[in-house]
Amino acid sequence: MSKRVILVTGTPCVGKTATARQLTVKLDALYINLTDLALRDNLVLGKDKKRDTIIIDEAKMRKKIRDVIQKTDKNNVVVDGHYAVNVVPKNLVTLVFVLRRDPVELRKHMEKCGFPEPKLMENLASEILDVCLIDALNAGHAGRTCELIVTGKTTREIVKAMLNAIGDPSKCCVGVVDWLGKLESEGLLDEYLKI
Repeated sequence: MSKRVILVTGTPCVGKTATARQLTVKLDALYINLTDLALRDNLVLGKDKKRDTIIIDEAKMRKKIRDVIQKTDKNNVVVDGHYAVNVVPKNLVTLVFVLRRDPVELRKHMEKCGFPEPKLMENLASEILDVCLIDALNAGHAGRTCELIVTGKTTREIVKAMLNAIGDPSKCCVGVVDWLGKLESEGLLDEYLKI
């Protein structure tokens, strides 16, 4: 039996980690948090001081991910990270979940987490402009990408939707949100899209 590799991606603060961890338990899967893996195995090129984030060595990360997936005795692997589609080898990916959160709710989560204003605005712009979804599609995952709106939902509800999609991939679809249009119609676009 080949391994099922599921990527959980999305803008910071959409709930990737909590969701991916709970999905891991439900599937009895190997859980891989990309940031933790990068730091633990020194897969870092340096630090982006302006953005206060690490710069991943994508080539080393791809090699490490391939190795970890091939060596695990688990039938399921859940990979958690907003750049997962860029570092998990395409031929290993079964399904990509792109979690989407309404920018108004997302902003509240990021403010609660203490994001500095520049990083908060950059991440809001990423969500509004569908960056993680576009990355998944550009990485060649069009037929296996599932966009999920997580606004107002509990982790349990999100995982239930994921399990339903895993059981029946025909339930997966993309193009389910238009944050740009929503914010524009509510007169909030200029406040939320400052790039």
